[in-house]
Amino acid sequence: MQYITSVLIWTGIVLLIFIWLPLLFFSRVFDRDPVKYRTGYLFRKMGLAISKINPNWQVTIDGHEKINDRNPYVVVSNHLSNADIPLISNLPWEMKWVAKKQLFNLPILGWMMRLAGDIPVDRLSSNKKIVVFKKCKFYLDRNVSVIFFPEGTRSRSGKLNRFALGAFDLAIREKKPILPLVLDGTQDCLPKQTWKFQPDVYIKLKVLDPIETTNLEPEDAPELLKTVRDAIALQLSEWRQEPISEVDATYRNQPDDGYG
Repeated sequence: MQYITSVLIWTGIVLLIFIWLPLLFFSRVFDRDPVKYRTGYLFRKMGLAISKINPNWQVTIDGHEKINDRNPYVVVSNHLSNADIPLISNLPWEMKWVAKKQLFNLPILGWMMRLAGDIPVDRLSSNKKIVVFKKCKFYLDRNVSVIFFPEGTRSRSGKLNRFALGAFDLAIREKKPILPLVLDGTQDCLPKQTWKFQPDVYIKLKVLDPIETTNLEPEDAPELLKTVRDAIALQLSEWRQEPISEVDATYRNQPDDGYG
């Protein structure tokens, strides 16, 4: 039965992608907004649609009602699965995603990310910080939030990995608040090395309180990182009813100074 369900879900996902690609293209052609807010928002709606066609996913979202994405924010989230992206797209916002350059080189998905105005990171580039900051600043200055996965890649264990400093450094330099997101359950959606979706997956997404950066200086970035990471770890600990040491894969380790 799960075999048939998974085949139907994947068929639905493929159909949605082929429907959304021309819609996104025409939206971009007629979108005169320099930040392409409408086009990006349309792209996120595809992620929402993908999450809705999966009958295995039961999603609970909390804390988003108080947030205005045009504030704007530097958003950060833990990263557990490829399912994180469509699940976060359940939030009724447009945010430009900071993601590795390789994704932008993929057929169809990469085209759609470029059309939406998302931000590629070339991890091999020596000036990646300058390039990413410049693009993020362009959006933030025009009241569009940006989102990072500061772990850089999906957690293989489901535990919280080390964070890179990039998002926190950016937030302080641009004097924009950090908005932490916490996800749990997506690690069970589609286990690695299988294409079959798991049944009865309970997913939680919580928007934590924003953290202001107005009075912070660049040297405060490590402390800001620690504050945000501790808050995410605490929420995971509460949800899983496990001690912090069991949800934090890098307990007591020092943060990286890179950009994931």
